[in-house]
Amino acid sequence: MKKLLSVLSLAVLIGNSAFAGKVKIGATPVPHAEILNHIKPVLEKEGVEIEVIEFTDYVTPNLALNDGDIQANFFQHKPYLNKFSEERGLKLTSAGAVHVEPLGVFSKKVKSIDELKEGAKFAIPNDPSNGGRALILLHNNGVITLKDPSNLYSTEADIAQNPKKLKFVALEAAQLPRVLRDVDAAVINGNFALEADLNPAKDAILIEGKESPYANILVIKEGSQNNEDIKKVIDALQSETTKQFISTQYKGAVVPAF
Repeated sequence: MKKLLSVLSLAVLIGNSAFAGKVKIGATPVPHAEILNHIKPVLEKEGVEIEVIEFTDYVTPNLALNDGDIQANFFQHKPYLNKFSEERGLKLTSAGAVHVEPLGVFSKKVKSIDELKEGAKFAIPNDPSNGGRALILLHNNGVITLKDPSNLYSTEADIAQNPKKLKFVALEAAQLPRVLRDVDAAVINGNFALEADLNPAKDAILIEGKESPYANILVIKEGSQNNEDIKKVIDALQSETTKQFISTQYKGAVVPAF
């Protein structure tokens, strides 16, 4: 009986231990899942197996992480994480920055931002951080003027000047490539642009500079920072070989942030 109890106790201990060499990571398909799949062989040599769980939205991965269904996620930047965690009361944190996906303005109707007509319909992401990021991009390029361009969560109500009287339509980020033909222009996140065969470096009529503060991060639960498996994952993500992979694979559409 004692031996049986010891075996059961050991099983519980292993089950509750920090991932036991396997880490489930939620990620959007491009480029996040691709980058994670690239580092799989490196991590296997380190004794860590990662299972990449693909998500196609910006909400579910954080909820899954908070609920313990996955041990990390890789799809978002820190302003988005901060706002989402604040609104939902989640205890999530960054394990490290990996890359920047420059936000771009795309259009099927004009080849230059200057060609937009008065009253043009302009689609932007509907979440607070990416919506504000889109408006800041337009402000920085003289399309609109914001009351406070340092406010990362600016909304349409914070626009001081809108010379072309653009009509803004806020939609879920994943939907933006699909409505591109129905609007005059749209601000699209890099990962969703890539999934729609749009290369921000070549196809965008406006694009964020490489100095963008919106680096995509590996996110974990608070308290997991010292987990050895997580440390190995972030080391692999921030390695020189990963930097070379990002630069070669995405040709400026995704930029290393380390």
